[in-house]
Amino acid sequence: MKQNCMAALVVTAGLWGGTMGAAQEAVWTLEGLNMPESVFFDAGRDVLYVSSIGGEMLAKDGNGVISRVSPDGKMLDAAWITGLDAPKGLFSDGTTLYVSDIDRLVVIDIETGKISGIFPVEGAVFLNDTAMDSAGRVYVSDTVASRIHVLSGSEMTVLAEGEDLQHPNGLNVQDGRLVVAGWGKGLKDDLTTEVGGHLLVVDLQTGAVAPLGSGAPVGNLDGLEPDGKGGWMATDWIAGSALRISEDGTSTQLLDLDMGSADLEYIADRSLLIVPMTLGGKLVAYSVD
Repeated sequence: MKQNCMAALVVTAGLWGGTMGAAQEAVWTLEGLNMPESVFFDAGRDVLYVSSIGGEMLAKDGNGVISRVSPDGKMLDAAWITGLDAPKGLFSDGTTLYVSDIDRLVVIDIETGKISGIFPVEGAVFLNDTAMDSAGRVYVSDTVASRIHVLSGSEMTVLAEGEDLQHPNGLNVQDGRLVVAGWGKGLKDDLTTEVGGHLLVVDLQTGAVAPLGSGAPVGNLDGLEPDGKGGWMATDWIAGSALRISEDGTSTQLLDLDMGSADLEYIADRSLLIVPMTLGGKLVAYSVD
């Protein structure tokens, strides 16, 4: 996540990788992905979009891809979009797919399968998740810089920044507010933090930041999705787990996973939780009510 993030990631994976095998049986597993980071479900097309970094997390190497996968775990198009650097967070409004890519927001026309726009983000270090509000504004988190940018029309501005954002990762707009999964405070070179993160709420107009619920630390939070019951599904990348977090901030572990559990998707009407395992190179789906 910093310039030496890949070295830290390799060392940490060597220490922790394989020690937290998933206890639950997967509905399906899709192997052979190259550092998958995010998955997004396009309900209108009944397809999953999956971003794969394809190398170092900060390398502008053109190795990143977006794949198309069926909801039952079949690869439809492994190289649907190519030539990206290190794509991470995904969001679609039904016609357009928005992808964070280190220091730029990439816009993809879904029907043509072509890149239709690129928006550089000044000062960006490690762009991560994306989200959109009802007005069509697109939000993108910068985890290392502890900043949230917003694209309105063709103008990119900063909505909020600072330590109160807890190095923001997952983003989701619900009920007129931006809900944020905080990675934590005091980011270290090995990707751990001095204090674990929790869910936050950011005002869409003013950028004011407040805790969601008690504000008690939960973990190094990555992906964030509504659970369909008034709460949230999230992943803890470092601990390797999937969590349910309530509006009062309390959390319950749903799945015991490997380190690297990244930006998940939850299809509530199918009770299907889909998790990219970045270090394991796979996409795994579980049945979770």
